[in-house]
Amino acid sequence: MKNTPSRLPEKARKQISEALCAVLTDGLDLYTQPKVAHWNIKGAHFAALHPLFDQFATDQAANNDEVAERVRTLGFLAVGTARHVAKKSRLPDYPQNVTADLDHVALLAERIGRHLDGLRGAREVAKKHDDEDTFDLLTGMVEQFEKHAWFLHATLGN
Repeated sequence: MKNTPSRLPEKARKQISEALCAVLTDGLDLYTQPKVAHWNIKGAHFAALHPLFDQFATDQAANNDEVAERVRTLGFLAVGTARHVAKKSRLPDYPQNVTADLDHVALLAERIGRHLDGLRGAREVAKKHDDEDTFDLLTGMVEQFEKHAWFLHATLGN
């Protein structure tokens, strides 16, 4: 694609965009999972976790937008319909019958960990192609969600 301000070669932009699209797919899935937890949580930690889960979803929604816009800046299309996400997400499906607060914490900790793996993998693709802008964008997301994961693991006592 020629419609890009990026100076990276097309092959590099394509590989980075493919890695970012995988992150976007997982991120769109991850956005919905803390929302389900937020809606359905019950238990002694409700008051602390209910708003925390909503914050995770809000942060992920903003990250999804940033990733999609970076893909477009690199000259490729961002994809992410519900059907696409259901087919392509690398995250496990979120159980719909969970209500216990610490069960949600464990489920989200595992899924955020998987998402962090995807972010780090995409960041390595950006690094390989000397795309400092994408690398920096993903580093900020890794830092943000490592902190979220820390909150969850601390809640679980591990």
